[in-house]
Amino acid sequence: MSKINAMSLAAEFSEIVDALPDDWTDLEFDLRIADEAHYVEAATLMTQCNAQPYSKNNWHWRVLVAHRFGHGAAPEAVHATLGLLDDNGMTGEIAVRQVRSGRAETVQMWGRPEAVRREFRSRRAF
Repeated sequence: MSKINAMSLAAEFSEIVDALPDDWTDLEFDLRIADEAHYVEAATLMTQCNAQPYSKNNWHWRVLVAHRFGHGAAPEAVHATLGLLDDNGMTGEIAVRQVRSGRAETVQMWGRPEAVRREFRSRRAF
């Protein structure tokens, strides 16, 4: 197996997110734990951020993270879950696979009052 980072998983994830531009929308990364004897325990924890398990792969899970909208776990939920792995003494490795930025949320506003439209724009302003 390749080298496993000495940095905690939660700290490494925070470092990755902090390095992203403010308009990032989606982050996709793979995760593997160092000691596969803890796989079942780790898998139980990883359900909290809806991690998708790989089958017959070098990596254990694929994790999708959504910044402000979209289909993925919130960064706070992913950070907390990785913190639980750290708290249980599980080490591992994160590999960023894809980052998307600059996408805009599409919401149907037909028939909604102007006050709702203004409120929506003000909450979504970057």
